[in-house]
Amino acid sequence: MEITATVIGAGVVGLAVAAELSESRKGVLILERNPSFGQETSSRNSEVIHAGIYYAKGSLKARLCVEGNRMLYPLCESGRIPHRRCGKLIVATAPEEEAVLLDIQERARENGADDLKMVSAREVKDLEPNVKACAGLLSPSTGIIDSHRLMRRFAARVQRNGAQMVPHTTVSRVEKCDDGRYRVHVAYPDGEQDSFVSRWVVNCAGLESDRVAGSMGIDVDACGYRLHYWKGDYFSLDVPSGYLQRLVYPVPQANHVGLGVHATIDLGNRVKLGPDATYLPERNPDYAVNPAARQSFYEAARRYLPAITIDQLNPEMVGIRPKLQQPGDAVRDFIIAEESSKGLPGIVNLIGIESPGLTASPAIARYVANLIAAGE
Repeated sequence: MEITATVIGAGVVGLAVAAELSESRKGVLILERNPSFGQETSSRNSEVIHAGIYYAKGSLKARLCVEGNRMLYPLCESGRIPHRRCGKLIVATAPEEEAVLLDIQERARENGADDLKMVSAREVKDLEPNVKACAGLLSPSTGIIDSHRLMRRFAARVQRNGAQMVPHTTVSRVEKCDDGRYRVHVAYPDGEQDSFVSRWVVNCAGLESDRVAGSMGIDVDACGYRLHYWKGDYFSLDVPSGYLQRLVYPVPQANHVGLGVHATIDLGNRVKLGPDATYLPERNPDYAVNPAARQSFYEAARRYLPAITIDQLNPEMVGIRPKLQQPGDAVRDFIIAEESSKGLPGIVNLIGIESPGLTASPAIARYVANLIAAGE
């Protein structure tokens, strides 16, 4: 099979991109270093369908999140993907935070998420009897989704369209050929190496996307492509089913390193707290929940869930976020770049695809497909 487009990485974004590209072209290949799809960031998150509330006006995060939100719900309905449009409350737990809620509402409106509503303390209590707040901001378009079933849906499209997914395959280098195509060098777990030629290469390698970009000859530091790992612990909360009907978020932290320790529900009505944000300067993926974080999680959550006890918190899981910011840096947007300006026409790099990447995945796929179509 002649390879026309190679997608590196089979997380939710890579799968969505491969599914979109394979709708209109033959010879699409998706490479994944793990045994199956979605085994890293895509399966270790809050599984939230975001509304596009927090991001800077005009940013890719804002545009693609709002677009992805509007694409995901019909996709879930038609594809029978378990989901729920449960809504979200962002809560002010002190009077000085109420002005922040108004700022968030205005930013959301600028982004096209115009259905947010301010609610009073009494209305918060009516909506969520177990939540204490001075005021809240209700987002009815926020929801939850079975991320594995979404990825399985994209993978089925990839297969139906005749594209191929190759697991256990690590990309070691991408080399430009004289004819304008690219030679993709790969390695397998047994040490064997191989290579093949592809017209287009789309780097959706998640935690390793900056390394892959560097293997193309790009100076990742000069271009601002260097990734930084942030660990997010989660704790489950041992409460009765139905304790919360909606997601509950505090007012976000400065620079959006994280959105604070928030309470989410899953499709089985279990409540989880998290994630926090711990910088990993050595980029060593640490998937062990830090038991010492239990106290800080409890203190953060009881500001808006005052009846909980620390004994109700149990270690749940850890996710690693590939962020473009170090501690103290300003928030960074997604990087989705067709690299003709760097002398690499036919290369598309996606770097720093963290939240809201899950929500934005179908919109990101369409965006990438348009970049490729414009260069053909």
